[in-house]
Amino acid sequence: MGLCASVATDTPPAAARGIGLPDLGDGTEISPAAERRLGDSIVRSLYRDPDYIDDTILSDYVQSLWQPLLNAARARGDLRPDLDETFAWQILLSRERAINAFALPGGYFGLYLGMVGLVQTRDELASVLGHEISHVTQRHFARKTDKDAARTPWMIGGMILGLIAASKSQSSCNALNQCTNSGYDAANALIMGSQGLAIQSSLNYSRDMEREADRTGFGLASEAGFAPQGFVSMFEKLQQSSRNNDSGGFPYLRSHPLSTDRIADMQSRIGLEQAQNKAVQSDWEALLMAARARVLSDSGVDGLQRWQADVQPAVLAAKAPAQQAAALYGAAVAALKLRAFDQAGTLAAQLAGMGGVPPLVDRLVRLLNTEIALSQDQLPQAQASLTTPVRAASAKEMSLDRAELLQRAQVQVRGNEAARAATALHLWTVDHPRDLGAWRALGAAYEAQGRAVAAIRAQAQADGLQQDWTSALGRLRAAQDLVRKGQWGSQGPDYIEAAIVDTRAREIVQLLREQANQHR
Repeated sequence: MGLCASVATDTPPAAARGIGLPDLGDGTEISPAAERRLGDSIVRSLYRDPDYIDDTILSDYVQSLWQPLLNAARARGDLRPDLDETFAWQILLSRERAINAFALPGGYFGLYLGMVGLVQTRDELASVLGHEISHVTQRHFARKTDKDAARTPWMIGGMILGLIAASKSQSSCNALNQCTNSGYDAANALIMGSQGLAIQSSLNYSRDMEREADRTGFGLASEAGFAPQGFVSMFEKLQQSSRNNDSGGFPYLRSHPLSTDRIADMQSRIGLEQAQNKAVQSDWEALLMAARARVLSDSGVDGLQRWQADVQPAVLAAKAPAQQAAALYGAAVAALKLRAFDQAGTLAAQLAGMGGVPPLVDRLVRLLNTEIALSQDQLPQAQASLTTPVRAASAKEMSLDRAELLQRAQVQVRGNEAARAATALHLWTVDHPRDLGAWRALGAAYEAQGRAVAAIRAQAQADGLQQDWTSALGRLRAAQDLVRKGQWGSQGPDYIEAAIVDTRAREIVQLLREQANQHR
């Protein structure tokens, strides 16, 4: 979703950027480093949003689409090495039911569970993610900022937060974009505080930039192995959804005028006959993950109980096998959220007993059973679930290594095997240093071991990943106090961790000074 843009300027085609010519930049005034700093300042608020969610299973699903798209951008030359190194390339999930996704400055992205809950195939969600990646690789924010030189990037950053708040409201808007709703009024206040309503309309990406993101994203998705038909079917699904219910819950459409011209453009790229004749087949993975997204985005008791109607025998019998599996999975997750553990287990067993299901369903059932057991603190059952053999999944099916790692760490920490959990989590963070959830879990494992300084350092690392540098520094100062007092914890002195704490504290102090100077 384009949150900020103006008239597109010409950029060299990807092929020209990838043939070994000198990198002369993209002609924008705002540097990648400055754009990243702006993105950091915006995302700090999003991490604190109560709707921010780090569901490991959904996150792994999204990453199974995201990483191939990023690799395709690198292979095509769309993602320059300096942007690859400087930008965050981080997706934040929101439990909001709105049909929404957006790109922020500096390589941050937002994805609402409402969008995940809408799709029927991996290809459809990949089309949305490819579009958003392209806004960033094509430097649309920087190019927009150059056109609006009279307004500073930091002012625009404040307005971006206002528009994100507006997109979360369920207000009713007319053709003039005049909306009535207390949530929207609060968003307007944020925008006004950043010099705003008069120029709010300029924050939408231009039609030219939207088309460029469509076409570049189409190429990314195709090269990454996703079916190009996903773009057409996603556009059609969004357009149909907006016709059925245009109550303000489709902000993705408001900033993306999905005209028949844009759909036709995608059809022409895959061949009109192919686009019309190739029916989009729902896939198991997308349907189960869509069900999970819909459950997690609706925490009300009534909403969760409605899932039970979908698994009545007569209702299930009328569904295709993949839809049956999604209904059972969603109902089991809903029962788990309602703490109806016996019912959740029964539904999970019914799902496991279905015939003709792909291996990924085995994996999801195993993780679901572990969730159910952990919620009841039944460690033997959780351990048995994690050791249940599963069939090998194909390369195109999602990998849940991170979800399994974090579940296993919970079992080990609660089962007095914190040292094993800490070892596995430490190795993971070495390879995935930006994994916020892994650092939190590592901190808990260190604490269970009695490694007080290491535990605080790991939690400070997680605070830093959320751009909460003040909290991170406070933790590190507390760790330094423990070292000075000799209060190391039950494991005794850990001088390597103490040295890391001192180094990180100095780095954060310097960072906070630089941030203060930038805002003077």
